[in-house]
Amino acid sequence: MEQLMEILHRINPDVDFENSRKLVTDKLLDSIDITSLLAELEETFEIEIDMEYVTPENLDSAEAMWNMIQELME
Repeated sequence: MEQLMEILHRINPDVDFENSRKLVTDKLLDSIDITSLLAELEETFEIEIDMEYVTPENLDSAEAMWNMIQELME
């Protein structure tokens, strides 16, 4: 989870990722942020994120992202 938080803060240091629960829904992350995020997650965690995973449910919070990463690493 620490690596994920580091990535998120690099992508957009102005967002409170620890407490935000609607990152995509409330447009705290824009399309460029999301594209950068997905690329970094794939590289860092050695996973492939198919488009079916690119949903607000999987990207609206750091916790949701971490759950998606864990699922994809299995």
